[in-house]
Amino acid sequence: MVWYPVTSDDRVGPRVIAVGAGKGGVGKSTVALHLALALRTHGPVGILDFDFYGPNIPAMLGMQHVKWTNEWILARRERPVTFRPIEREGLFVVSMGFVLGEDQPLGMDPNTAAILAKQLTRDVEWPDLGYLVIDLPPGTSAVQHMLLRAVRPDVAIVVVTPHLLAHVDGRKAVQMFRTMKIPVAGGVENMSAVPCPHCGREISLFEEIPADRSIWDLGVARLGDVPFDQSLARSVTDGTLEGVSSVMFASIAERVVAALPPRSAA
Repeated sequence: MVWYPVTSDDRVGPRVIAVGAGKGGVGKSTVALHLALALRTHGPVGILDFDFYGPNIPAMLGMQHVKWTNEWILARRERPVTFRPIEREGLFVVSMGFVLGEDQPLGMDPNTAAILAKQLTRDVEWPDLGYLVIDLPPGTSAVQHMLLRAVRPDVAIVVVTPHLLAHVDGRKAVQMFRTMKIPVAGGVENMSAVPCPHCGREISLFEEIPADRSIWDLGVARLGDVPFDQSLARSVTDGTLEGVSSVMFASIAERVVAALPPRSAA
């Protein structure tokens, strides 16, 4: 396998897919992880957990880092230290969760986070990836802008739930990506419904959203709906990925790949 540092201006590097959300609690990391798993059929896949303040990808893959890190060198040395991602479930994973203890808070301003972001991209010996999925922190603050400038995604995906506030805040995420000239491949509505265990009929748990306040009203393509699913819920709490329906995520992955813009000529 060929190892090389991924950089934001590397034309022969992976296609970079950012997964964001206007607010927390919508299942953004769940969608990012299972999208990455579904993309494995298209080539080698990495997942970069950029949610510095709440990195959940390691726990979702059954990994736990307990020891607190009390010192981290941000200055570039003459011979910078590089490290390789951890391989799990056929994915190449890098996360701040490998540095911080699971219950360790991170007090870091956006400027310092920008330096750390470069370390987590350019100082990592990524393999020859076909796709790199970025799990962004929720929101549209200076931190998100800084991280997006560091990796320059090919496309972005916005995750919402069928709740008014998730869509209202999701619209902000859509506008953030568009303002930064990042194409929005589409949106994923997570927790869309609950299948009745007796008759199989889908039950909606939220009130219907006014059409003009949804992300779809902004012309965002609907990549897929992810219902409440017991196996999916279990996968994000104990790292048990067996039993999770891959069909819907495979369909979402196909649509994302189709939405990727052609590479510009060198």
